[in-house]
Amino acid sequence: MLKSIKVRSYMTRHPLTFRPELDLFTAIERLLEHGVAAAPVVDGRGKLVGLLSEADCLRATLAGAYHDDAHGAVSQYMTVVPDTIDINADIIKAAEGLLLDHRQRLPVLENGRLVGTLSRHDVLRAVKAFARHEAGRAD
Repeated sequence: MLKSIKVRSYMTRHPLTFRPELDLFTAIERLLEHGVAAAPVVDGRGKLVGLLSEADCLRATLAGAYHDDAHGAVSQYMTVVPDTIDINADIIKAAEGLLLDHRQRLPVLENGRLVGTLSRHDVLRAVKAFARHEAGRAD
């Protein structure tokens, strides 16, 4: 049953992260290099303070184009209160959160600390593994 599969089993454990003071264009470059749609923003103690997504970056560059001022720090453009998911949540809850809020990726927390991220891709890997397991039991 998919509800028995936990986020901890399929999350990305060492995700790309940004610091709030990082230059926005450096962050955009890193998102592109790593091929991810969003990355958590953490403070000096590793505490989650936001999430920077491709959408945030697009809004920032469009606003900058209109005002001839397309620069600044990640903290100026990130989503400050991002949706998160607990490491012990089930994959079904994670999939619902990703779909309902049109998210590509959710920060994963354990006891309030960032321990990874979970993407739509990660959830599909869990579904594939579950389907293979179920097919093996039917034989």
